[in-house]
Amino acid sequence: MSSTVPELYIAVDVEADGPIPGPYSMISLGMAVAGRPDLTFYTELRPISDEFVPAALAVSGLDRDRLLREAPTAQEAMSAAAAWVNGLRRVGRPVFLAAPAVWDGMFVHWYFVRFVGHSPFGATGSGIDLRSYWMGLTGSEWVQTRQGTIKHELGLHDMPHTHHAGEDAAELAQVFDAVLRRRQPVEEA
Repeated sequence: MSSTVPELYIAVDVEADGPIPGPYSMISLGMAVAGRPDLTFYTELRPISDEFVPAALAVSGLDRDRLLREAPTAQEAMSAAAAWVNGLRRVGRPVFLAAPAVWDGMFVHWYFVRFVGHSPFGATGSGIDLRSYWMGLTGSEWVQTRQGTIKHELGLHDMPHTHHAGEDAAELAQVFDAVLRRRQPVEEA
């Protein structure tokens, strides 16, 4: 039985300055709806702690001092993100999507609960992990599910992974849209 409200797969990407939320900070958040390149969200966030791992911060290329001066607070950024996700309910049911869902989901869920009081993706913050989905779709093993491998299998070339949360969310949305188009429709009983 299918729902009459279409699902909107919201590709989410996070850049952070350390391995876990709380002691470390999410410093940017990007979201993009698979199949709808016109529906995107991006924000940078002011760090919430003094701790950071220089190598983790370097991945994003963001300037921590600039973020401390200019970026919205975590509460402002996450409130805007929640409003954007909730606004999508006019056209469909938001479903969290990430690669890997464990990493991005950990930060996003913690930040929504801590700074908004709840997650617009639900109480558990659950969602779809691209690599797990690909395993189920193709019967491949985990080692064969790297995003670069998936892109190659789908014939998606010239799609760089830049470590800019907005660009990487848009990339993931394009990849997942191609994955969805590849799957076989389930016959109704």
